[in-house]
Amino acid sequence: MDSEFSEKIVQVSRVSKKTKGGNKIGFSVLVVVGDRAGQVGVGLGKAPEVQSAIAKGVSYAKKHLIKVPLNEGTIPHEIYVKNGAAKILLKPAYPGTGVIAGGAARAVLEAAGVRDILSKVLGTSNKASNVYATLEALKQLRTVNREFKPEEKEGKEEPKRPKAKKEAGIEA
Repeated sequence: MDSEFSEKIVQVSRVSKKTKGGNKIGFSVLVVVGDRAGQVGVGLGKAPEVQSAIAKGVSYAKKHLIKVPLNEGTIPHEIYVKNGAAKILLKPAYPGTGVIAGGAARAVLEAAGVRDILSKVLGTSNKASNVYATLEALKQLRTVNREFKPEEKEGKEEPKRPKAKKEAGIEA
């Protein structure tokens, strides 16, 4: 199970707390996990050592995976999401375009398996906020069914429109 998921560390923060006996130092790690085929998750792990913080983040991300609807390597439609101070715009792109995205959004999109996309992150440079905004945008995507044909209802005719004067044989 571990081999099929790719892990990307987005941010490692050293955090300290003043206590009676001195400073208590720990680490906070933001990790993105995905199978590059439509599943992605984000986890934040906190621990006294970096390795255990990474393990906690990966564990949380794997438990909270979301399914991303992909349409030939891109997203099905354009979406704009505001999550806290972070705003993100995602647009589908033609094959061969690549992932045009900033660092935090790029990590999430690549882990999800998106190959062609245009994106812009607005509002904040906070990596954690941008990752969560990107994840929220991917959650809100809906599939577009292009082969949908409405069923014809029997017994219901189209309303008759009045004929034009020329069609009716009336001259003006």
